[in-house]
Amino acid sequence: MSIHVEVQFFARFRETLSTESEKLEGEFATIDAVRQHLLQRGGVWDVLSEQGIMCARNHELCSLNEPVAQGDEVAFFPTVTGG
Repeated sequence: MSIHVEVQFFARFRETLSTESEKLEGEFATIDAVRQHLLQRGGVWDVLSEQGIMCARNHELCSLNEPVAQGDEVAFFPTVTGG
């Protein structure tokens, strides 16, 4: 079943992809399925294959295995480091 999700990109991902958000429609069961869909584009989208990528569903941090549903907002951002 096809669903609509809005995908947000933050920090370095936003800069690399030259976009802050995108609406997608597809058969996505998990956040990782959304990410894999974007990775199929190749090129700059490969930034989303980074080790330790962080994600959120509807403004709450979660894992890539988090299920997605119609109308969800999915966000991807690089690992936050500090010191």
